[in-house]
Amino acid sequence: MSHHTALLFSGQGAQAVGMGKDLATHFPTAAALFQQADETLGIQLSQIMFEGPAEALTQTSICQPALYVHGLACLALLKEALPNLSFDATAGLSLGEFTAHAAAGTFDFETGLNLVTQRAQFMQEACEATSGTMAAIIGATEEQVRALAAAADVDVANFNAPGQIVISGEKTKITHAISIAKEYGARKAIELTVAGAFHSRLMQPAFERLHEVLTVTPIEMPSLPVIANITARPTASAEEIRTTLANQVTGSVRWTETIEYLIEEVGCTRFLELGPGGVIAGLVNRIRKGTEVISISDTASLEGAVQVLQAET
Repeated sequence: MSHHTALLFSGQGAQAVGMGKDLATHFPTAAALFQQADETLGIQLSQIMFEGPAEALTQTSICQPALYVHGLACLALLKEALPNLSFDATAGLSLGEFTAHAAAGTFDFETGLNLVTQRAQFMQEACEATSGTMAAIIGATEEQVRALAAAADVDVANFNAPGQIVISGEKTKITHAISIAKEYGARKAIELTVAGAFHSRLMQPAFERLHEVLTVTPIEMPSLPVIANITARPTASAEEIRTTLANQVTGSVRWTETIEYLIEEVGCTRFLELGPGGVIAGLVNRIRKGTEVISISDTASLEGAVQVLQAET
């Protein structure tokens, strides 16, 4: 059976101490990429990735570039092992959308790394200037969650999967939303351990600063379709890429629709998740049960993926 394959890249929250360490140990290509990231940023990013501490890695300003570098290292090693492997589209969850664009050639590794690092810094500063948080609403429909968000005056941040939607906003308003969630059809509502209210109006300062940076960032048309978080559709021009990347800081991540578009419109029958934790594989399974997802995050999973993919080429 021939497959249409899409690459999917992880978002903030998937990071884990030790990510990339065995890849750097076993593969010179990965080691060189991690070293390049350290030199570009002027910090020991790889050391924090490999050794922690967890508190440092979970900081927005660190974990976003860490996930970007890790995802592209996994892709570089996959391409090294299977140079003839082709892909039909790519997407990424929140931060992962930037990694997806780098994978598709919208910008080079260093340009994307600097962009992601600035985005992360802008978002961290917006978090520190506000009192915001997020909550997962489990078991409610999209319409019910939109009604809940309107009643509590918060924003809908992530449509992750059917029955798993995240709201975002001021702490007191999120607390109120959690208290009334069952009235709006939720089975449960759980406050998330996050640095602030991502993908909400509280990120407006980060949006404005990122928009300025993107305006002067060189953008090429990607070599394969990149599905934007906020439209759940491919970007069609350099200007649209700039707009969608800036707008997703305050806008909703339409992940359910993104996966459905890749399956229904692009015809994807298999996904490769590049990043730690297997979070995306779990979401894809909830969106479309039984869809093949191969997760690649370390040496063992890379070798397993290569075996499966090699058998079909």
